[in-house]
Amino acid sequence: MPGAIRGRLLTISQHRSAASVCFAMLGRESGGQSMAGRTLTEKIAARHRVRGDAVAGSFVTLRPRHLMTHDNSAAIIERFRHSGAPGVRYPWQCLVALDHDVQNTDPERMATWLDIARFCEQQHVDFRPCGSGIGHEIMVSEGLVVPGALCVAADSHANIYGALAALGTPVVRADAAAIWATGEFWWQVPESVQVVLNGSLSEGVSGKDLILGLCARFAGGEVRDRALEFCGPGVASLSMEDRLTVANMSTEWGAVAALFPVDDRTMQWMEAVRVERIKRGQRRFTRQQMDQWQDGALAADADAHWAARIEVDLDSVRSTAVGPDNLATPLAPGAAITVDKAFLVGCANARLADLRAAAQALDGRRVHSSVQFYVAAASREVQDDAVREGIWQTLIQAGARTLPPGCAMCIGLGEGVLRAGEVAVSATNRNWPGRMGEPGADAWLASPATVARAAVEGQLRGPDRPTNMQASFQPGFSSDRKLRQPDLCAGLETQITGRALLVRADDLDTDQIYPSTAVYRPLERHEMASLLLQNHDPQGARRIATADLLIGGFNFGCGSSREQAVTALQAAGIRAVIAGSLARTFSRNAANNGLPCVESPELARMMQARHAQATEPTLLLQGEVEIDFAASTLRALGEEFPFIRPAEPIQRLILDGGIQSTIRARFISPDRWEPEA
Repeated sequence: MPGAIRGRLLTISQHRSAASVCFAMLGRESGGQSMAGRTLTEKIAARHRVRGDAVAGSFVTLRPRHLMTHDNSAAIIERFRHSGAPGVRYPWQCLVALDHDVQNTDPERMATWLDIARFCEQQHVDFRPCGSGIGHEIMVSEGLVVPGALCVAADSHANIYGALAALGTPVVRADAAAIWATGEFWWQVPESVQVVLNGSLSEGVSGKDLILGLCARFAGGEVRDRALEFCGPGVASLSMEDRLTVANMSTEWGAVAALFPVDDRTMQWMEAVRVERIKRGQRRFTRQQMDQWQDGALAADADAHWAARIEVDLDSVRSTAVGPDNLATPLAPGAAITVDKAFLVGCANARLADLRAAAQALDGRRVHSSVQFYVAAASREVQDDAVREGIWQTLIQAGARTLPPGCAMCIGLGEGVLRAGEVAVSATNRNWPGRMGEPGADAWLASPATVARAAVEGQLRGPDRPTNMQASFQPGFSSDRKLRQPDLCAGLETQITGRALLVRADDLDTDQIYPSTAVYRPLERHEMASLLLQNHDPQGARRIATADLLIGGFNFGCGSSREQAVTALQAAGIRAVIAGSLARTFSRNAANNGLPCVESPELARMMQARHAQATEPTLLLQGEVEIDFAASTLRALGEEFPFIRPAEPIQRLILDGGIQSTIRARFISPDRWEPEA
């Protein structure tokens, strides 16, 4: 590589010292834990804190009630074994559910599944094999998620747990390994947005229509990297299935958590779960615990600080579809799009109520001769319930092709993968280029009923009139922590200089950075590097091979929690990322893997202006670009741009080379810190 990183190196003893400081920084005590003026997000975080003050903007160390991992567990096991931990700290905390690549019968993949199963047996961890169902569905339907709990997953759709008045938020693979080893993880408490729901949804309009409408109506980053807290009289009109869908797809809206309040519907759901689990010999919680959920503590304070307030008239929400390849563009009124495939799969909409809605929408008709209609239940239990109700048979008799419970085509794995030129409508949560197959395919998102109607009619039809959702946005209090200039940590490389690859796109998601089809394949570093950006620019991998830095647009790295979006960049020799803004989960992955990232809206806008007429998706810039951490200045194309350094705990992780080194230092150091009992 032609570039250089200048600074001083650390000795082994200094490295161990930095690691211990790092873990202390990730949740420094702040003296007391007042609950006055707090959001529900802050309150639940405070209940699970080990260190730190759980207020917006602060770094804390938390101990979650549960952690869910899935097919990525193989990579997490490898990280865990390098941590030096003698065993999984709290086996009861962990669930491993194989749910993504469930149709794969390749001998190598089957051997990997067997290795995961053996590890779980050895560590006394709850394990669910392929075909059991999607991990998120198991979490919410089997009583692992309860109101007031902090539950996390090494998956970006952990937000779904907030439908049950829990704090659900995604972590990444490195975090999961740390939780297995220590029971804990670091988190920066987000600001919260209050979402007030008024009125009620009309007949035939679902929670999927609501969240698709919100994603399209507020597509300017209004809720990005924030927690959502739903309230208002309209909440009571939403079924639990509606809430699960809205919370699930709050991820696509840009939020890192989405919490609904405890109400009668919550308690009815939890009581049904309690009774069902007892029938199956599982006692997850008691009636006495349920009484505590209704004591008023699980609500934001009246004087809580909100980053913004959104009000929505549910009566104005209309059934809609959005796409293709984005969530910001509703299908035009009167439009008719011919579809080749339809999908009712995934963690957003494959529960019993969703299958029932699809069966009713079929109305005795058969799937159109030109359409392939794929259905997979969210879990084996859901499928069994659908069989008992006759729903499953209705779908099959109509011509649906059934798949085993799992994520299926939501991540582009298994039967039904989209080919270039095909058009699909799906009840899943993502439709980005390359997500469900080849980049040249078009994917629309819609509710289960709309998907079923399109399957039998052969067309996805637009609404009769414009979908004019009545909603308002009001900015509120916002923390100024991110505007403060953190001190430069001693030992951190002060300058990173080299050639830069400009990626000309805002909202570049992880599917475009690293393809979903390779996420669960064990690849060498050079093989990972060769796959970079292939869904965005076929020449991207070749160009990035000669670069030291990557410059992106706004909301860079949005989407999934896949670690390869960072580690493949590192494998290609990328030493730092500069962007107008960085998606929170990508930033987390970068910090945990020791990849420096900085945000500079001014530099991103300058790059957009200078290269507005360019036709290539990626460009190798002439001359060198420099990140000067000491001066907090970026230098590119003869101009200088100030930036805010990463927060001090993030700098410590970068200094350590990632969290794996931090955790390992805790186990090999004689004065290692042990978590509380």
